[in-house]
Amino acid sequence: MVEKGFHHSCLTAVRVLRVSLVDELEGQVNSLVEFLVCREVFTRDDREEVLCQLGPRMRVRKVLDILECKGEEAARIFLNVKSHYQYSKEVDPPQSREYSKAKQKHKEVLRRRSESMLFYNTRHGEKIQFSEHYVNLLLVDGHQGLENKRHEVLTFGQKRLCLQQKSAVHEKITPAELFSCAKAVRPVRKVLVSGVAGIGKTILVQKMLFDFGGNKDHLAFDFIIHMTFRDLNLIDEPTSLRELILRKNRHLAKELDNILANDNKLLIILDGFDEFRHYRSCDVDSFVTEPDEDAAVMEVIGSLMQGELLPNASVLLTSRPAAISYIPVGCIDRFVLIAGFSLAEVQDFFFRYFQDRTLADRMFSVVSANELMLTLCYIPAFCYIVCCILKESKDLCGGSPKTMTDIYVQYLVALLRSHTQARAETCLQDQRAGAIQQLSDTVLKLGRLAFKNLLEHQTLFYSSDREVAALEGSSLVSAFLDKTIAEEPGFTEEVYSFAHLTIQEFFAAVYCAVTDHPLPDALERASCPRDVSNSGHLDLFSRFLSGILSERNASFLSRQVGICCHKEKANAYREKIIRELRALCESGAHILNHLHCLFEQQDPSLALDVQPKMLRVNVSDETLSQMDYNAIKYFLNLTEGKISELDLTGTGISCDTLRDIQHLLGRCESLWLGENNLDMEAVQVIADVLKESENIVYLGLGWTNISDDELLVLACAIGVKKKLQELWMEGNRVSYRGLLSLSDLIPDPLKNVVAIWNDLTDREPECMQTNASITVNFTDDASWAEWQKWVFKRCEVSSNEKLLMVLHKVCNISTHHFEAQWTKTFYSQLSQLIKSRIESCTEEDMCKKLKKFDSFLEL
Repeated sequence: MVEKGFHHSCLTAVRVLRVSLVDELEGQVNSLVEFLVCREVFTRDDREEVLCQLGPRMRVRKVLDILECKGEEAARIFLNVKSHYQYSKEVDPPQSREYSKAKQKHKEVLRRRSESMLFYNTRHGEKIQFSEHYVNLLLVDGHQGLENKRHEVLTFGQKRLCLQQKSAVHEKITPAELFSCAKAVRPVRKVLVSGVAGIGKTILVQKMLFDFGGNKDHLAFDFIIHMTFRDLNLIDEPTSLRELILRKNRHLAKELDNILANDNKLLIILDGFDEFRHYRSCDVDSFVTEPDEDAAVMEVIGSLMQGELLPNASVLLTSRPAAISYIPVGCIDRFVLIAGFSLAEVQDFFFRYFQDRTLADRMFSVVSANELMLTLCYIPAFCYIVCCILKESKDLCGGSPKTMTDIYVQYLVALLRSHTQARAETCLQDQRAGAIQQLSDTVLKLGRLAFKNLLEHQTLFYSSDREVAALEGSSLVSAFLDKTIAEEPGFTEEVYSFAHLTIQEFFAAVYCAVTDHPLPDALERASCPRDVSNSGHLDLFSRFLSGILSERNASFLSRQVGICCHKEKANAYREKIIRELRALCESGAHILNHLHCLFEQQDPSLALDVQPKMLRVNVSDETLSQMDYNAIKYFLNLTEGKISELDLTGTGISCDTLRDIQHLLGRCESLWLGENNLDMEAVQVIADVLKESENIVYLGLGWTNISDDELLVLACAIGVKKKLQELWMEGNRVSYRGLLSLSDLIPDPLKNVVAIWNDLTDREPECMQTNASITVNFTDDASWAEWQKWVFKRCEVSSNEKLLMVLHKVCNISTHHFEAQWTKTFYSQLSQLIKSRIESCTEEDMCKKLKKFDSFLEL
């Protein structure tokens, strides 16, 4: 009876065969699920539920569980489908053989296209084998903030160490693992890889193509289609996805229908989103759903990115951080950030570049002795620039570089020397003079091209552009510009870009320095406190300009390249630095980029000429790198006397850095260190400063995570000199027991202690209940209005991530004080700010969080 029932019940058969089915189907579960969806046995929701399971065996089990719920008819179709599927695997029909042939042919094509390095400039006819020169890149989950106000390369310099440390405790991502994530709650199909210019995004893409073409099994796709936005820029007419694929893959024409039908085994790589001329228009609401449907190129790409077109296909998108805010990030399943090289990989790069272990070790020793150069080498393109300098000079021709400009000036001279050396040996003296003039003319033409396009936020130039046409015939151009051929049916166009974004900024600064062209308007407005139009886009350009106009670099360029800076412009720029630094010091406005401009000049007399009435240095709310601290120290070490205010709030300052600038901290009258995570060791450095300083009157340690133990150390230190009058330590872990350690210091010298938002859950001592010097709650006092203005000012310049952190803190004001005028004003301003952020926010999760606070503030 049981035997008979087994034959007549497909559902019973599925139950009995469950264990063997898991073993049998684990290698083909994804395609089997697609088959079941096509036969309408499974819904799309069923498919998603299966694909969310971790690992193929868990997915098979989920399939069997779903069949249990769907009943006998579903089980019968499943067993028929399984049998048919097994037969089709055993007997390879002619179509499948053609599919396999196309797959192998495509791999051969990709292998051939990717076998030579595509990234670095090479001399004509020279080939650099990818396999011999590829160095591993560090990939980590995450992305740079969408509201990035500073120059992205400079911002990355601050984040690099954090990312390197993160990689030590979190598993590194390999290129093969980009589409497999154990923590994902849904299949990873859309991946965004971001990174600053020169960090290796295109190299990562080439690595994937190279591995796939070499039959590396770790990329579980049948086909990879590679498109660049440089090529897509040339398309003006309506097009279809089919046409886009076939533009450079005609060999796939016969099998393309099958490839697109099997889209769950297809990966489409879209490289260089930030270079797309339509990148601001990809969040489309008019979709294409069929591969043969014609539409504007931005609609085709937007539909592909948002999953409306080939929803089961995988898409890898690469972009610089500057363009991320224009990506419909709600459709992205995984964000990956390229974090550059580790120290070991920098050494590996040197060896692969110089191809001689002894020489590579010697050159690496030269770089290791220069903190600035070593820091830059963590970005692959910078590493290449440094190697170029060392290869041509075998040393540092202009002395050891101290600034960014020094490095780029030496890079320019090194490549010019390489370009002209062979020719110079055979030239007569008068011919050499003519050659130098020709070089300087070409440098200026490159500078004009760089300057004009930098102001327009353009990094790609076309052969039809007038400035590009002016460079025709110059063999020097290939040393600094990358050229790619963009093919269109019926014609081709050459597309140029500087080898790295910062090289474009450097050439733009050279052009501005040696011609009578006025400074960009954005630089003229740069001294306005917190100018909202100052996005940081020209920060590095302004530093290069300052360095080129310095006497030492101007002289060096004149001797080596034959270009001379305008003396009047150099003098005017020096006066501008002095005037603006003085104004910023006196107003307490943000000053960091001006300090860098001063540092690039390397002229102590400039700092001495600033002489502000009040020396206030505000570098708050930006995670500072060692290069930033070098610029700060350079300026303050050249000044004398008291520092009225030093604001290091939210800079991520470490104990080692505090110790490094300890001699400067003691000169401060007001010292703000809030929103930095300070451990006991860091607090001990602050205590040492308090024990020795005759100047510190105001100290801010709000939201620094200090507790009673750290406060006790500070209390002992305050009692030594007894100069501190105000201590702000809101938002920490201090209890009433900790506050008792300050009782002997109140009211002399401490006249005001602010301890709101601390762990004041223990019983308040009687001696503190009548103590007016310690504030543990808000009051109706109008003095809080100044605090409110300070906090709101910081909210305005914060990224959305930072704004949320501040909102969590400041929205904790007791309802008892909602009627105070300063509270009403404060919350009204915050509400307006949040609404404006919500309107411009492109990240769904961030919008939800901001809306929660908006709702709270409207109550």
